[in-house]
Amino acid sequence: MSSPGEYYNSLPPISKAYGTLCFFTTVLCQLQILSPSFLALYYPFVFKKFEIWRLFTSFFFLGKFSINFGIRLLMIARYGVQLEKGAFEKRTADFLWMMIFGAISLLALSAIPFLDIYFLGVPMVSMLLYVWSREYPNSQISMYGLVQLRSFYLPWAMLGLDVIFGSEILPGLLGIIVGHTYYFFSVLHPLATGKNYLKTPMWVHKIVGRFRLGVQANAPVRPAANNTGTGAFRGRSYRLSQ
Repeated sequence: MSSPGEYYNSLPPISKAYGTLCFFTTVLCQLQILSPSFLALYYPFVFKKFEIWRLFTSFFFLGKFSINFGIRLLMIARYGVQLEKGAFEKRTADFLWMMIFGAISLLALSAIPFLDIYFLGVPMVSMLLYVWSREYPNSQISMYGLVQLRSFYLPWAMLGLDVIFGSEILPGLLGIIVGHTYYFFSVLHPLATGKNYLKTPMWVHKIVGRFRLGVQANAPVRPAANNTGTGAFRGRSYRLSQ
C-alpha cells in the first residue's frame, strides 16, 4: 500500500495542482490569513480598482471547512484524477484546455447580472464531474451507501442534494451548463460533422511542453528536453486529433 506522499506524487499534474490550490486556499481562509472577500469575483473591483487576481482566485475557494468542502475536494481527487488519467491519458494539453475553456466560460456567465456568483470553485468542480459522467456514463455509483445510480445522472443527483441541504443551485447548474457545452463541441459535434471547434490551441501545447506538465501524445510542438462508444450514454472511444 502506497504512502500518502507516494499517492500525491502519482496524481496527474493538472488535477493535482488544482486540488492543492483549492485545499491551501481554504486552509489560509480558515486560519484567517486570507479573507474570502479578498478572493471573490467582483467585477466592479476588477475593472475599477484593477484587482485582476479575482479572476483567478475565485476558482480556488470551495468554502470553509465543512462536509460540502470535503465532498468537492474528493470530487477533484476522484473524478478529476480519473478523467485526466483515463479519457485524457497522454493528453495533458487537452485536459488543461478543457479547464481553461471552463474557466473562461464561467467568467463570462458570471458577468451576466442574474447569473453573477462570487466564487467559481464549485461550478468548476461541477463541470469536471459532468464531463466525467459523460466519459464514463455506465459506471455504478453508490451515494452514501443508500442509493445506486448510473454515473450519467450523478451531476443531477448532486444538484438535487445541494437543494435538499440548502445550498445554492446556481453554481452547480452553471458548471453543468459549461460542462455540456464543452462536451458537445469537443465530442458530440465532431462525431456528427467531423469539425472540432474546440481544438486545443497551439499556445496551450506550448505551455505544457515548456513547463513539462505532462504528456501530449499528439503534440504539434516539439516537447522540452527530457519530457517524457459514441452517443449520449456511451462516452467517447477515440482521440479528437491525431
